[in-house]
Amino acid sequence: MCPLCILLLQLTRPPQGKRRGIRPQPAHIPGTVLGGLVLMVRAGYSPVRNLSQPIRLIFRHDEPNPVLSLDKRNAVYLNYIAYVGSALSIIFTFISLIIYICLHRRRPEKAISVHMQLTGALLCLHISFLLCCFWVRLLSENEDSVVCRILGFFLHWSVLATFSWTALEGFHLYLLLIRVFNIYVKRYLLKLSLVGWGLPTLVAVVCGISGVYGKYSLQLEDEGNQTSNVHMCWMSSEFKQQAVLVSFITTVVFPCLVILCNSCMLGVVVFKLWGLREGNGGFKSGSDWKKTSKEKWSRLWKDGATLLGLSCVMGLTWGLASTTYITYISLPGLYVFTILNSLQGVFIFLWSVALTCKSRSDNNSSVRHPSTQKMMTTSFSN
Repeated sequence: MCPLCILLLQLTRPPQGKRRGIRPQPAHIPGTVLGGLVLMVRAGYSPVRNLSQPIRLIFRHDEPNPVLSLDKRNAVYLNYIAYVGSALSIIFTFISLIIYICLHRRRPEKAISVHMQLTGALLCLHISFLLCCFWVRLLSENEDSVVCRILGFFLHWSVLATFSWTALEGFHLYLLLIRVFNIYVKRYLLKLSLVGWGLPTLVAVVCGISGVYGKYSLQLEDEGNQTSNVHMCWMSSEFKQQAVLVSFITTVVFPCLVILCNSCMLGVVVFKLWGLREGNGGFKSGSDWKKTSKEKWSRLWKDGATLLGLSCVMGLTWGLASTTYITYISLPGLYVFTILNSLQGVFIFLWSVALTCKSRSDNNSSVRHPSTQKMMTTSFSN
């Protein structure tokens, strides 16, 4: 079971205490159903009497909570994907930070600064994730340590910071597209930084004082009914009451709200792009038709690439955690979730390269497409 899947479980379901994913089955007593916990069983709608031969009724009891079942092979594959993807993301997010710094020196725009902050938060997330995964391997089964608590604090803070700056990306995009004109926000970046870095720090410090961080243990059961324990430096499994509320609010409710708002904002982006392209379109005749058609297809590909890039920047790939609730695609959904989110740093790097290419093309050309010009005409005050 890959440690990134533990984080997925934390992002999709509130913790239930020490034992998650497996509930103890009642002892079987002959002549009873589920160990005598069922008072009455009704089979069919018509009474049946005087049967010539005895019949055997088999009852199936479904777990009320979803159980994530993985065999050893899939667990190994997911481990490799998570570790390699996070290592690549660390490398590429570091390169992206350098690219954003160079872009900001050449063209000091607030959008680049917001991208830079998100990239820094994502770099901290992947570093803390790998540290939490590998440090817990040095501990024994029932051992906890101060370092593990600190790493759990760092990981929780990184998750909150990443989603905070993801939400601020959506907010900034809202200002660019919806409130294009007459925008004046004094000390705009400072206020964003207070929210993006200050709020996660405040929440993590309060949780640290409450003592919720430590070694998290998850017991899972595979298809062969064999149990295995997975550990991670996160929120301690020893704290039931405190960890339930803290984990549910900070790693379930908050990310869901961010993903929902950013999904709506992405829909607005699609609507705006469609409206701008239609407004600047029009049919031409003669020899210009083929040239116009090629330009439309070129803009269509660029718009598609822009939407894909925005989907990664705005954290919509984390919404794939919902696929684990669907029985038939839970395992494929887990693979897709692990691949896309462990490689999110690589996608951020591709987005930074695209911004660099756009910056060079804008410097070489004095004329922009009207729709692009309209979307970029805004300014903020430091």
